Formats: sequence, C-alpha cells, structure tokens
Amino acid sequence: MSLQDITDRIAKAESASGRATGSVKLIAVSKVQPNDRVEAVLQQGHRCFGENRVQEAAGKWPAFRESYPDVDLHLIGPLQTNKARQAIELCDAIHSVDRPKLAKTLARLAQEMGKCPDLFIQVNTGEEDQKAGVLPLDADTFIAECRGLDLPIRGLMCIPPVEEEPALHFALLAKIAERNGLDGLSMGMSSDFESAITLGATHVRVGSAIFGARVKPEE
Repeated sequence: MSLQDITDRIAKAESASGRATGSVKLIAVSKVQPNDRVEAVLQQGHRCFGENRVQEAAGKWPAFRESYPDVDLHLIGPLQTNKARQAIELCDAIHSVDRPKLAKTLARLAQEMGKCPDLFIQVNTGEEDQKAGVLPLDADTFIAECRGLDLPIRGLMCIPPVEEEPALHFALLAKIAERNGLDGLSMGMSSDFESAITLGATHVRVGSAIFGARVKPEE
C-alpha cells in the first residue's frame, strides 16, 4: 500500500467514528528499513516516524534531519536506562516508559538537560511474561508515580497479544487512560489500526503497510 492509501484509510476511520479529521497521528515505523525507502516517504511530505532502537535511530535520523528539520521522531521500542540520555536528545516522544527505574532516570535527565520528550506509559494489557509494560492493575499507581516526578505523561501505549482480539486490549487501554485523565492512546498497527481509531487511538504505528517487508540487516 502507498502512504496515501494509509492516510485515506485513517481519515475514513476518523470520520466513521465521529473523530475530527487529523486527530490521529500516523507514526511511520521505519525500523530496519533501508534509507532509500525512508527518504521516499519523507519526500512525500510525511514527517512522523517511529524507531525501535536508540542505536538505529542515532545512525539514521541526525543526517535526515539536516534535510528535514521538522521530523517528529518517536521511540516505540524498549528503552534501556543507559540509553535514556541519547533517547532524550534524539526523540520527540518515547512510547515505552514501563518501570520505575526508567521513570526516575528520565526525570533526573530531564531536570539536568532542561527538556523531555512527550512520554507514553506502556501497559502490558495481555499480561504476557515476555512483553514489557506495566500490568493493568499497577497502571494507576505507576501513572501517579510518574506524575509525581514531573514527567510529561502524554498517554498510554499497548501491543496486544497476536493471538487475541486487539479491540479488547484497545478498550482496556482507553479505560485506564480515561480514569487517569490521559488523552493520548498509542495503539493500533498495520493490521488493526482502524479498530484502534474506533476505540480512541491518537497515534497509530504502521510500518510494513507503508514501507513493505522489513529488510533484515546483513550480519
């Protein structure tokens, strides 16, 4: 699919669910994509991109920003505390705040550096052992803890289990966000973003549908 196909589908889903046109931000997930594919999307005017790893973002985006200074870069993958400073320097938003140690590190660095990206707390809605994120039962407490650290919590993020109906997880995330007064919902990917928009997504993360299959880097 083309970028235009995806943006048309987002606009249609916004309209069908009574949402304002442009209320959903499309994050083009550029992880493990060759630079020529990313450049092609930039040339079409798109500016919001998502990366999974700080190291890959650092190797790709400073050069692109020389030509496209208005790039809006989102870190959507796990963040190690020792990469937090670099993430703050590189990114406009971080979607994977998932534990107290990381929150405290981000708060300390934000004070020291005088800036902080928009932050999303990752909720492990499926309670999967192998997946990052705070458990739903612990979400309210963790949100309050982050706010107590003066962190700019914009909203919540989830990645539903692949074998389960994603709408159930989107609805759960929306409910947690609502009771905590958060309006940002980072949810929905290539296969289910329209369902996510219906349930309130403000940010959808679409990669393969825009760029094609990922290209595995050479060893």
